[in-house]
Amino acid sequence: MNRKTASLWVSGVLLLGATTAHADLPDEATLYKNPQCGCCDGYARHLEELGIDVTIVDNVELGDIKLQAGVPYGLGSCHTIEIGEYWIEGHVPMEAVTKLFEDQPDVGGIGLAGMPIGTPGMPGPQAEPYNVYAFSDQENEPFMTLEP
Repeated sequence: MNRKTASLWVSGVLLLGATTAHADLPDEATLYKNPQCGCCDGYARHLEELGIDVTIVDNVELGDIKLQAGVPYGLGSCHTIEIGEYWIEGHVPMEAVTKLFEDQPDVGGIGLAGMPIGTPGMPGPQAEPYNVYAFSDQENEPFMTLEP
């Protein structure tokens, strides 16, 4: 196999891997947010670019949704997403969301507190590690750390 053929083969394998990495994600999601929050719309657009049909709900009490989802107090963000059997709290990068659906742990969901720069919907470069947590029933534990 010559160098050009090998390069094309590796590129094809990587492309197929990227395509199947998101294959485990559900086709639909509901994003609950404040009506004035534009970065939440950016996160919804990011999900849509991955082929997920997103319904945006901006006329509910977010505190009630977070309580229903089991998000621990103090670890919330500007939006909460219901996707498949899980909840996603905030601007969680797709690497963590994909891992959640690949591993399917016995948790209510995963989250990333605040609105970190460099995450989907929050423009700019990642400046510090993202500490993604898993949660259930208002309790949390580390899920994964994404380094810059």
